[in-house]
Amino acid sequence: MNPSSLDRRLAYVIPAFNEGEMLSRVIEELRREAPPGLILVVDDASVDDTGAVAARAGAQVIRHPINRGQGMLGAEVVITFDADGQHDPLDVRRLLESLMAADSDVALGSRFLSPNQIPWLRKIVLRLGVAFTRIVSRLSITDTHNGLRAIRASALKSLRLKEDRMAHASELLDLISASKLKFVEVPCTIRYSAYSRGKGQRSSAAPRVAIEFLFGKLMR
Repeated sequence: MNPSSLDRRLAYVIPAFNEGEMLSRVIEELRREAPPGLILVVDDASVDDTGAVAARAGAQVIRHPINRGQGMLGAEVVITFDADGQHDPLDVRRLLESLMAADSDVALGSRFLSPNQIPWLRKIVLRLGVAFTRIVSRLSITDTHNGLRAIRASALKSLRLKEDRMAHASELLDLISASKLKFVEVPCTIRYSAYSRGKGQRSSAAPRVAIEFLFGKLMR
């Protein structure tokens, strides 16, 4: 199937917590540079004007976790996209093309397959995360905790997430492995800025994230 035929059957899911300052620009970029589709902002109990900004920009807004699968979205492919301006909307089409060409269930963005300028401490933590994922989840990947993904709606039933905060990103990779979903990694751009670095997960939180994920995996 040609990726362009999916343009009207895409859903962009953007988790957002206190992203009122950046969110309008992110949605505007998606509308201008990425294939058209439903834009759904998940407002995670923000205390700023995130929800109002998203609504004014033309997005649909919910204030609770998505737990109703493809029936709610009515899309064939779901794109997850961060709200802090790190992702380049131009990478979406590359993600879709790779998903279709490889006939995969999931396409995962990888910053390590492109020449990104990654802060050195962040790079070390991410490399450790990759090693952790390969050992614990037995998934051969080059990047972890990258919020840019394309997921077929047919695969969503295998990806029921239970973890909160950043542990959900590790859980997602673990479920891809456990469900034997076919995945492909795709080079992507990460645009680091003072804003995105301030909004991102602190490197010092990595041990806590790993413990939360391991505990959740044990209880699954």
